[in-house]
Amino acid sequence: MSEIADWFKNLPTFTRYWFGISIVIPVACRFHLIAPYWMVFDYGLVFKNLEIWRPFTAVFFYPMGIHYLINLYFICSYSSRLETSTYSGRPADYLFMLLFNFVCIVFVAVFTNLQLLMDAMILSVLYVWCQLNKEQIVSFWFGTRFKAGYFPWVLFAISLVMSGGGLHELIGILVGHLYYFLNFQYPQEGGRQLLYVPNFLYKYFPNHSGGFGSFGQAPQRRPARPQGDGDASSQSGNTGWFRHNWGTGHVLGRQ
Repeated sequence: MSEIADWFKNLPTFTRYWFGISIVIPVACRFHLIAPYWMVFDYGLVFKNLEIWRPFTAVFFYPMGIHYLINLYFICSYSSRLETSTYSGRPADYLFMLLFNFVCIVFVAVFTNLQLLMDAMILSVLYVWCQLNKEQIVSFWFGTRFKAGYFPWVLFAISLVMSGGGLHELIGILVGHLYYFLNFQYPQEGGRQLLYVPNFLYKYFPNHSGGFGSFGQAPQRRPARPQGDGDASSQSGNTGWFRHNWGTGHVLGRQ
């Protein structure tokens, strides 16, 4: 138990809280300490009855099973990697990414009647890591290997074919791509920086030096183009709670 506690304490800050709450809420529901009905997202109840906790609990609640365990693995693995590489020493920036993705997913969920937001939130973070490490080779079921850039789409295809789902994964991919494009790709191509971290986040979560490894660095921004030179830079229905498990993916050669 002490080894498990030490491992948990060594998780990066936001991954640790995300992982921990994602265990506490489903376990409490499993033992009937909390009714699952109160944990899922229902925009009608949010706006009419002011049950404003629902968008937040819907990110952390998921019916316990194989798919739930794989979700925990993805949180531990890909959120931890992203927080300790690209966002190492920049907790406010990582928190802003989580908040941006969360707000976008909730907005889409209003129009698609999604009750559970965990899958979409995980896929949005996993997508960002995969884009920043797209040349990394990952392995999946039956020893198949492919570049990390394809991994989110593999998860989408598996859910689509094997369980008739895919909506959660697609939303996560689109939200993750929106953040990646606005924060990395567009500025790299010479466009303006469109996303700015609010100053109050830096006040409570200031940058610090030191930390973890540096693989998966953000692409370097290209110099802005001179003005006048070159061209201007320029999903409904409830999908249900129980869905097919993805399986695990991992980077080959990582210790």
